[in-house]
Amino acid sequence: MKLSQLKTIVKEAVKEAIQEEMKDILLEAVRVPKAVVSEIQSTPVANTPLPENDKMKLRENMMGVLDSMRPNAQGTLSATTADMPLQMGSGDTTSANGQLPQGNVPMDMIMGLMKSK
Repeated sequence: MKLSQLKTIVKEAVKEAIQEEMKDILLEAVRVPKAVVSEIQSTPVANTPLPENDKMKLRENMMGVLDSMRPNAQGTLSATTADMPLQMGSGDTTSANGQLPQGNVPMDMIMGLMKSK
């Protein structure tokens, strides 16, 4: 068999396969019901400044939430390397010679992820 004959046979086979796949894709697209898209129009909200009393209450509430997010801090922040979250860099983690990023993942974070699933 000559190379030109093989080339012609391969071209025809590829052309037939593509035509069959395109036919299947188009038939599937026609059969699938279309989802109705509706536009939700929002009304503009006027920005009015908060009174000073409300600003102070809001600030106190936010500070209370932030304070409750600092476990065992007692009003101070801990800034050691043990408290650093896991840092993801641009290093290679997938090859045989790759390395995982440095950092600690606390056990309660792992348990929290497991409980959510």
